[in-house]
Amino acid sequence: MNSTRIAVLGAAGRMGRAVIQAAATAGLPLGAAFERVGAAELQRDAGELAGLETAGVRIGSDVRAALADFDVLVDFTRPEGTLAALEACVEGGRGMVIGTTGFSAEQQAAIEAAAQRIPIVKAGNFSLGVNLCLHLLEQAAAALGEDFDVEIVEAHHKHKVDAPSGTALMMGEAVARGAGKVLAEHAVYERYGHTGARSRGAIGFSTVRGGDVVGDHTVMFLGEGERVEITHKASSRLNFANGAVRAARWLQGRAPGLYSMRDVIGG
Repeated sequence: MNSTRIAVLGAAGRMGRAVIQAAATAGLPLGAAFERVGAAELQRDAGELAGLETAGVRIGSDVRAALADFDVLVDFTRPEGTLAALEACVEGGRGMVIGTTGFSAEQQAAIEAAAQRIPIVKAGNFSLGVNLCLHLLEQAAAALGEDFDVEIVEAHHKHKVDAPSGTALMMGEAVARGAGKVLAEHAVYERYGHTGARSRGAIGFSTVRGGDVVGDHTVMFLGEGERVEITHKASSRLNFANGAVRAARWLQGRAPGLYSMRDVIGG
């Protein structure tokens, strides 16, 4: 049994509960669980809330007060909560797995600065299948070239607050890498009205929000007379949670640095 003690930020949320379940299945002890100040779930047993018999861990709100209880903090919340917890982890020398998306450039810079002092795995998606897709997308973009237009379509549940999704952006980055260009110089995020003809080399993004969709992503390479599509559809949050728990186990004992799921999968 691995001795990595994990903590979960946003323990009462969909992903928080899934991470607690995944950690129990993997045999990683839950050392602490957190929710925002004023949350109705404070002081509830985190395991019971996640559908387990018990974890023996009450949900709290103060990460600093519980630094002695965990080795790695797993976070799927919102940028503001992530940054506050990150400060505490830096102070306590604790690793962090970050699955939150929607960071500003300034917030991303703060994460990169923190990674000089503690080990961090940050990914827009922790699914092994998605990370395989990223590899395939890079290869496809390199092989198909500028003769194929690229469009990325993603769909998520109605509660998701950022767009495009972190996964869609990761896919765009993979396409751009394969094509030897910079995503920021070719991405098209909005189309409305008279847009004119499609510019050569553009990477388009479309967003769908509704219902309880866990996460669907399709990248289309559209050529003359043929189309290649690479699609990933998630039917359960447990695949993301399992990847995050794997990352937490891998992270313990690592040197400070900003790591990705490619690092985790590669060993």
